Amino acid sequence: MNGDHSEMRAILERAAAQAIAYREEVGMRPQRPEAGYAQMRRVFALPTPDRGLPGEAVIDELAARAAPGLNAMTGPRFFGWVIGASHPVGVAADWLTSAWGQNTGNHSAAPAAAAAEEAAMGWMLDILDLPRDCSVGFVTGATAANLTGIAAARSAVLRRAGWDVEADGLCGAPPIDVLIGDDAHTTVFASLQILGLGHARVHRVATDAAGRIDAADFARKIAPCTGPVIAIAQAGQINTGAFDPFAEIVAAAREKNAWVHVDGAFGLWARACPEKANLTAGIEGCDSWATDGHKWLQTPYDCGYAIVRDGEAHRRAMTAAASYLPTVGADERDPSHVTPELSRRARGFATWAMIRHLGRTGIADMVARHCRLARLMAERLAAEPGVEIVNDVELNQVMVRFGAELSREQGDALTQAVIEKVQLDGTCFAGGARWRDRWIMRLSVISWPTDDDAAARSAAAIAEAWRKVRAKPVPAIGAAAGA
Repeated sequence: MNGDHSEMRAILERAAAQAIAYREEVGMRPQRPEAGYAQMRRVFALPTPDRGLPGEAVIDELAARAAPGLNAMTGPRFFGWVIGASHPVGVAADWLTSAWGQNTGNHSAAPAAAAAEEAAMGWMLDILDLPRDCSVGFVTGATAANLTGIAAARSAVLRRAGWDVEADGLCGAPPIDVLIGDDAHTTVFASLQILGLGHARVHRVATDAAGRIDAADFARKIAPCTGPVIAIAQAGQINTGAFDPFAEIVAAAREKNAWVHVDGAFGLWARACPEKANLTAGIEGCDSWATDGHKWLQTPYDCGYAIVRDGEAHRRAMTAAASYLPTVGADERDPSHVTPELSRRARGFATWAMIRHLGRTGIADMVARHCRLARLMAERLAAEPGVEIVNDVELNQVMVRFGAELSREQGDALTQAVIEKVQLDGTCFAGGARWRDRWIMRLSVISWPTDDDAAARSAAAIAEAWRKVRAKPVPAIGAAAGA
């Protein structure tokens, strides 16, 4: 390819054509993969190539082989998980990011990427109405953002106790009490495990019927703590969409000089919507927040944000330093000082592009629209005999139970049968989950192309699947569909 740009152009144009064709038809295809994992393993399991293929042929082959196993996650009727739909503006910016090939390890090597991150950081803090002097690390997603925020918390609370965890590790360190709600997301427990704080030695705080932390139980659990304390709250419970009582948690935590971290993977974006911002009351008093760009900001994947009030603790926990890396001025932000990685993708470009495209009002309108559509879908399904909407739909999450008047076992079997029938039909995609020892269908309304028609078609398809299942004998308990 040296000296001849025609081959490079042909390869990139072929990839663009394949991508555009896929996005143009994704709304018309079944909103599920046409082939499962076992079949796709066979499709991709070729002998190790001895000789390579021309680039265009490789792109065409990859697209053809992958097509049956692609899920319609960017489609208008995909409600399987709380994930966005990779908006075209973000995708286009991400294409440029790949083409530019900027390693955002530091601000000297990638000045444009570092500057885009810094600008996007300021916009995001403004839109989310969090302290404007917070430090923000652009990470892979909320999982890494939780890890980063809790690492900063670990650094800060141990330093207050006279211990330098970055230098001396955890052996011999004062024990840290961690308080966390019973219905926290699994990735937060994984972060505690990775950071040496343990996922089982935490103080689990009771939660209410919607998964919110019980403020009185939190106060009881934190009262005996005398050493370093980290409290973990949640903005948007993964099933119910509920929010913890942040103001009460912060008030009790401050009495113990505790650090309060918030897992706000999708719920933190409620602050961007005037109609929903009240759900996050008091969250600004916390110390760190984790959220995703690929959810309500609709960036492509590999976009998450670790937001930390104490920038010094953030940098202590994350900084990678070496003689070959540039020094940082007092007024400069170096991307490698706020994330776990040194070599990494220039995530700020897609984030900058999406905020520039949507603006404050566009983000607010999209959050409000999705919450409205979630309520409409819930109301439509609740009108069907034998269907129960399990949660109070205050955000974008809808929990549906079929066979509500029947025993738990029968309801579980019917709910799983409806999920399976909906997925096979393909009009929309919905998954399942266990909530309070019962199976529910979970609808997550968070894709930018989802509109009134998509919501109505999907609710009708789910209702029709329920009618067909209800007309048959109650099935035996089987493996959970869409778990």
